[in-house]
Amino acid sequence: MKSAAAVPFETFPALDALPAIRAVFLQRVPGLDVKTDRETALQRLAGIQREALSEAGFAGMPLAKASQIHSANVVRISSADTFPVPDCDALVTTERHLCLGVYVADCAAVYVADRHGRGIGLAHSGRKGTELGIVPQTIAAVCVATGADPQDLIVQISPCIRPPHYEVDFAAEIRTQAAEAGVREIHDCRSCTGSNLEKYYSYRKEERQTGRLLAAMALILLAPRVEA
Repeated sequence: MKSAAAVPFETFPALDALPAIRAVFLQRVPGLDVKTDRETALQRLAGIQREALSEAGFAGMPLAKASQIHSANVVRISSADTFPVPDCDALVTTERHLCLGVYVADCAAVYVADRHGRGIGLAHSGRKGTELGIVPQTIAAVCVATGADPQDLIVQISPCIRPPHYEVDFAAEIRTQAAEAGVREIHDCRSCTGSNLEKYYSYRKEERQTGRLLAAMALILLAPRVEA
């Protein structure tokens, strides 16, 4: 079995700057055979990715996942829920030490974080989900859950497939939708899953038989300030 040390991951400066937020994007596992159907690939990845999350600072946290049906459905959750949450593509929480997770392999994972640490959302947004408006729905759900204004939020788009490897630039549409929803700070890493198969899985480029990248985000407890 591959070790967590063999799982490279990336972070995003805009989210790293928020002290109450922890967020990572797990990349391709080198050398792991994932040329198979989705469920088998996820089974092969599960233990490796869970260990990698622990190494990345999510140790002991429940991993909350959505069923991911290419919808615009968003669900607010707590650790008391059963995972994966059915019939949805985005999760929102105000609970600390609960890790939200989204699988992607060309679709975008879209991180939505309140800069004041009151709540987070994580959405699975591919071509269909973007057309249906999953990201604006997630932004609205975070605002409802936290009392935040959209201007309090930061939106980060993960690596996803982009032109010329895909005919639709849905990442650009996500940026437009987030701006129209009132978010002022929108970040896009601009990385393309279809152009770097050493680093990412690509459902389209690998003809539907491949693994899944894992986006993860959690609210964390801040250490109490020690007065001098």
